[in-house]
Amino acid sequence: MPSELALVVLAAGKGTRLKSRRAKVLHQAGGLPLLAHVLRALKPLRSAGAWVVVGHQAEEVRGLAESLGARAVLQRPQLGTGHAVATAFKALPRRVTRVLVLPGDAPLIRTEALRALLRTHANAGAAATLLTAELDDPSGYGRIVRGSSTLVDAIVEQAALQPDQLGLREVNASIYCFERAAVAPLLGRLGRKNVHREYYLTDVISLLRRDGHAVAAYKVSSPEEVLGVNTLAELARVDAIFRRRKAEALMASGVTLYQPETQAIDPDVSIGPDTIVEAGVELRGRTRIGRRCHIGAHSILLNARLADGVTVRSHSLVLNSRLGPSVSVGPFAHLRDGADIRKGARIGNYVEVKKSVVGEGTKAQHLTYLGDTTVGRGTNIGAGTITCNYDGVNKNPTRIGDNVFIGSGTELVAPVKVGSGAYVAAGSTVTDNVPAGALALARGRQVTKPGWARTRRQKLAAAKARKEEPRVAVRTGNSPKAKPAAKLERKAKPRRKTKSARPKRRPR
Repeated sequence: MPSELALVVLAAGKGTRLKSRRAKVLHQAGGLPLLAHVLRALKPLRSAGAWVVVGHQAEEVRGLAESLGARAVLQRPQLGTGHAVATAFKALPRRVTRVLVLPGDAPLIRTEALRALLRTHANAGAAATLLTAELDDPSGYGRIVRGSSTLVDAIVEQAALQPDQLGLREVNASIYCFERAAVAPLLGRLGRKNVHREYYLTDVISLLRRDGHAVAAYKVSSPEEVLGVNTLAELARVDAIFRRRKAEALMASGVTLYQPETQAIDPDVSIGPDTIVEAGVELRGRTRIGRRCHIGAHSILLNARLADGVTVRSHSLVLNSRLGPSVSVGPFAHLRDGADIRKGARIGNYVEVKKSVVGEGTKAQHLTYLGDTTVGRGTNIGAGTITCNYDGVNKNPTRIGDNVFIGSGTELVAPVKVGSGAYVAAGSTVTDNVPAGALALARGRQVTKPGWARTRRQKLAAAKARKEEPRVAVRTGNSPKAKPAAKLERKAKPRRKTKSARPKRRPR
């Protein structure tokens, strides 16, 4: 490709139909922002550089563009695609004679298609060449109207189609190659007599034809390459296409994928042959997996490095960590922040390892937390072991030597060291260093009291019976006091019956 070629990506729009505050090109599909996919497709092209037109959330989009080697051009105010290209043209070096323009929301475009577009443009000697596609349902796209030759006469928006044009299925993909000298003067002639009061880049094609310039077109063989993203439903569709592409490439290289439609594998992930990946697995970032590995269902790996023969059982998280040959992890294990698990080590269920080295052949099989810890070779970490690495201010290290036995339910209060060959008794809270070959027993002495439990139960039963006995209120002084009804019955005395004195009736 000629060195005078410039690459311009239009990424200033908000994406109103996405119903999101985030700029459209920052939304992710296939594990990367939309803009990142476009810039990756451009990178192999030999050119004078890439310029990204930014507007909505300009600083965030600028940061992404510059991190990928592009330069940002601010469009303010944002008055349409024609205005965006005019803004970019002003920023291009004078030596640039040819410009490739494409939208930042066309992430599926391939480098091969762009190369074919540039070749078509050069061979046709055209002032502009369009990338087109033929769709089964072209609704919503501008249609390509060709003349008697293979050249393009016009781009007609759907609302302006004439009856004899309704059957057209070749659409404009909004990707163009322009001759700068022919197009630059026309950008100032664009009008805004439309519903949105914007300068449309598509109007340049009509102006070129009116001035007698040739406009060519290159039609891609795979229509999905030109799919844009205007809604979240379209974003999901594009993401599914990326996942399918990646899965097909991996299976072609000898990787077994169970139910690949349920998996999410990012573009920079690499997997060796004879590895098996089960359903629901997510492989993110720059994860590298060796040969003959087995990744269990619903596990998530992010920027993980797995050597050959590693087993990751179901529902495990391996984040920014390294696993050596023949390591076994999970199920339900959590490795993060630089965990380094050496050859043949075993990390079991509900074990979390953070910023720690676990030596060759060491086992931590159950319900354990290892944080800021270095463990030697052949050591056994008992169930429920905790390295207490945080003192409220600082993270402190724990050092465990080779062939150490750590009993279940042990707490190692960092900073602390356990020498090689040492034993730590189950249930210990270790606060001091343990010399090599020593036994550390750090728990209270057991006291056994015969019959204590039986006596305790009897007392509780008696207290419960007293509590459940019915009580009645009697008045003592000015306040009532509740007393057991049985006690009141014992104290109550029968009242003596007396005849009442009635006055005698006087005779009338």
